[in-house]
Amino acid sequence: MIDNAIDGEPIESSFDETKLSALETKLSRYLAMTQTSRIQLEDEKKHINSLISDISHQTKTPLANILLYAQLLDEQNLPVESHSYVAALSAQAEKLSFLIGSLIKTSRLETGILSLNPQVAEVSDLLQAVADQMNPKAMAKSLDFSMQPCEVKACFDLKWTTEAICNIVDNAIKYTPIGGTVKISVTPYQMFCRIDIADTGIGISESEQPKVFQRFYRSPAVSDIEGVGIGLYLAREIIRGEGGYIKAASKVGATIFSVFLPMEV
Repeated sequence: MIDNAIDGEPIESSFDETKLSALETKLSRYLAMTQTSRIQLEDEKKHINSLISDISHQTKTPLANILLYAQLLDEQNLPVESHSYVAALSAQAEKLSFLIGSLIKTSRLETGILSLNPQVAEVSDLLQAVADQMNPKAMAKSLDFSMQPCEVKACFDLKWTTEAICNIVDNAIKYTPIGGTVKISVTPYQMFCRIDIADTGIGISESEQPKVFQRFYRSPAVSDIEGVGIGLYLAREIIRGEGGYIKAASKVGATIFSVFLPMEV
């Protein structure tokens, strides 16, 4: 009966009057309720999938138009003070676009729409993709952004692991003062490859370290810095979906996020 319930097969419904049969009757009722709940959850999941798709489609064009018109407006002969308003409008639209994009990716991961395809590949290719995206931001803050050369292979989805590590590096750059250091290094082990992202930023208090991977969590200490608190959560979900994990260690003036990627599929 339990095997049938696990496999989604019909559950036996004919019993006699023995004590064992009475137990079977109750078990049958319980399993039937469980199957009903599973069907309801699957229906809700399909509804969420459809809702996410609709949100993605309906918000993409309006946000692109807002950014376009803000750019066109900034090119007009406006009063000096108006340009600051246009810049604020563009910044908020970019923030909204990033937030909606992150929410959609997170929802797709949680509901199984977005599938990861980890394969054994060169870690150097992953780090180069990260460097290509993050170098301009590091240069804008005059940070010493360095990356250790490596000849290591691990199992990961290049596109989504790049996004996960970029989210961590983006945080490191954001919370490291001008002239600070952000360094990426690689250490291979027998079962995992560890990628360390170390910075000389403001640090994370010990009490807050377990919270930084929570969705929308932001420390009161960085409330004056732009952010939505979803980047680390999304990074953890991606790495966990590949069979890896992330750890954080920090003290005042130094933080290290360690990403562990499996060496094999």
